[in-house]
Amino acid sequence: MRRIECINKGWNFCGPNKEWTTVNVPHTWNAIDGQDGGNDYWRGSCQYTKEFDLPQFDPATQVVYLEFNGVNATADVTLNGAKVAHHDGGYSTFRADITSFLKDKNLLEVVVDNGVNDRVYPQKADFTFYGGIYRDVNLMVVSKSHFDLDHFGGPGLKVTPTLVGTTGKVQVESYPNVKDAQVQVVLTDREGNTVATGTGTNVTLDIENAHLWDGVKDPYLYRATVQLLENGVAVDEVTTRFGVRTFKVDPKKGFFLNGRSYPLHGVSRHQDRKGIGNALTRAHHDEDMDLIREMGANTVRLAHYQHDQYFYDLCDEYGMVVWAEIPYISEHMPNGRENTISQMKELIIQNYNHPCIVTWGISNEITISTKDNKDMLENHRILNDLCHEMDPTRVTTLACYAMCGPFNRSAHISDIVSWNLYLGWYVPGLFLNDWWIKFFHTVYPNRCLGYSEYGCEGMPNLHSSKPRRGDHTEEYQAVYHEFMLECFKRHPYMWSTHVWNMFDFAADARDQGGEPGMNHKGLVTFDRKTKKDSFYIYKAYWSEVPFVHIAGSRYVDRPEKVTTVKVYTNQPKVALYVNGKLLEEKTGDKVFTFKVELNGETQLKAVAGDCTDTAKLRYVSEPNPAYKLQKSSSTSANWV
Repeated sequence: MRRIECINKGWNFCGPNKEWTTVNVPHTWNAIDGQDGGNDYWRGSCQYTKEFDLPQFDPATQVVYLEFNGVNATADVTLNGAKVAHHDGGYSTFRADITSFLKDKNLLEVVVDNGVNDRVYPQKADFTFYGGIYRDVNLMVVSKSHFDLDHFGGPGLKVTPTLVGTTGKVQVESYPNVKDAQVQVVLTDREGNTVATGTGTNVTLDIENAHLWDGVKDPYLYRATVQLLENGVAVDEVTTRFGVRTFKVDPKKGFFLNGRSYPLHGVSRHQDRKGIGNALTRAHHDEDMDLIREMGANTVRLAHYQHDQYFYDLCDEYGMVVWAEIPYISEHMPNGRENTISQMKELIIQNYNHPCIVTWGISNEITISTKDNKDMLENHRILNDLCHEMDPTRVTTLACYAMCGPFNRSAHISDIVSWNLYLGWYVPGLFLNDWWIKFFHTVYPNRCLGYSEYGCEGMPNLHSSKPRRGDHTEEYQAVYHEFMLECFKRHPYMWSTHVWNMFDFAADARDQGGEPGMNHKGLVTFDRKTKKDSFYIYKAYWSEVPFVHIAGSRYVDRPEKVTTVKVYTNQPKVALYVNGKLLEEKTGDKVFTFKVELNGETQLKAVAGDCTDTAKLRYVSEPNPAYKLQKSSSTSANWV
């Protein structure tokens, strides 16, 4: 049977300064310079080496594979001086059979390049392209007879569940590397009980009265296990979880899960962190999922690339409906067509079994700086056809941006479409969101429409009693999202809405909000320590867990005798106490406002059901200058 050994520890690294140090992977060389602004982070080649002893295995019956789960962006791998792998694409798994190159003592060398080129995506985008071996590296000892490990980094196992009445029809396809293979298939439920068995490399088994994977309320998972037998003895085994579910997207009624209306409201996620870059641990992924779940989201757009398998697993476990995409973004590169195809194949093959995924994303904002529209459109058609050929069970989508009009041909290639629109932030007029949605739906009533990105910058240290577009205050971000939530309620036919972004993230070319190198549209800060007020607006609309939150609690010094206090809650009543005395109790929905007189320091307490929150405000005669965005000498207001 398989034996997997993680070899993350004790690598030697030669970085941009050409000095050797010892590191553990996951690792990136851009954790600092990729987040400090200036658009000057190191992009080029760096080298990793690792020495390891010959793993225990039987050369007569076993082979050894080397597995990388994420190296950004191009990797050239040599073992004991012999080239064993080349890989273009920074977000997917790749492997190499290294058996014939092994010695008693082994030297593994990996040259990693995140430099500028015209053939590997992404090259132009609003996020940092961290270089490094930033996900796990494994040695895998397997039988010479095994399920495929060489096909685009996939698991060698493909599970396709369909629902007929109440019966789950589960097609299990496995790919042994031997002819006339004997394969045993076992399906088990969540408790480990066997629910169906069969034999063969392509077999369809029935689960009577199948328990459905039903979103965040009941994300039920089964498990499929395949064993490769020789003379009745198992020599290899692969297992995967799967879910039985149906979905459809209706242009007039929105998204449906298992036959019922299931409006998709959620967030987009980038994978990086402050001072860590993209070199995340499982604990980081867990924390991100906990925050997304706390807010009450039921969908995640995993932008703009393939994320860690562990995070897709979390989405399966917690019922998050997922939009998965490749980093075909911002600018079409004629020399990059093969790379879009290989990255799409890897995305689908490596992630096919995840029930959370309902759509494959072809591209994002591709028309921003594309010159060759003919070649770009052909590339899109090729990718769209490829997705349908490889996976007819899911739909395709893409994300257009504001300057890509409703009539643009690229917006009508995929099965469904969404737009990245920042009306009310980059351009004035929040009401334009209503106009735009209505216009598209009127012109294309049979085209499923969503919002793939919307948002505005919000800094938890910047505040105003009269927030306005462009001031980067926490208060304007809150006003913006209050409007957008009500806007989407007015257009229930939208197939999904995804906030940009769940978390602040690094974009080294930016200089906004007084902190260079960052995009501050997140509902939670880059270090995950501060939930901005906007986080609680969404929690009020989406979460059923009782809570109450006094907005503006970081806006302590206020230059007005009478100030407006907002309270967010999912409870029907809120009582506000001022200095221990009841000011007022209100009945309402989501957002409650109160007028509070300030005289020196004022203590506030909001009570909603069994939930409480407190804040302290202070009257000042002059506005606190620390709350206002200071003008920068930089001319870079945006990444483009």
